Amino acid sequence: MFTDDDPGLAELRELCLAYPGAEERISHGRPTFRATKIFAAFGGSEKLRPGEHRQVPSALIFTPDPVDLPALDQDERFFVPAYYGPYGARAIDLARPDTDWAEIAELVDASYRQVASRRLVAELDARGR
Repeated sequence: MFTDDDPGLAELRELCLAYPGAEERISHGRPTFRATKIFAAFGGSEKLRPGEHRQVPSALIFTPDPVDLPALDQDERFFVPAYYGPYGARAIDLARPDTDWAEIAELVDASYRQVASRRLVAELDARGR
């Protein structure tokens, strides 16, 4: 369901695997990045209506800080991903020509901090990140 040269995957992989305790696992045919729990997933879909989905093979699915949800929901670049959305996740297509990797790094960082253990977050902070 993916290849290593998919748009954005190499960059996302490099960002995610730099976090303490992070590992990559394939789940449902797609790369996921975990620190025990998933903090980022590559590829997914958007549920349009019952039984109808729009595939977004280069999507980054992440768990934002809840205070950021209203802003993300007003930004047309972001969408509620199928399956993950009911748990607070949002997604953005990394294949967009206007992808801002500094912004993606911030989203990944916030997502990691939402799911990682206190010990892993403390280790991250000790690194000065």
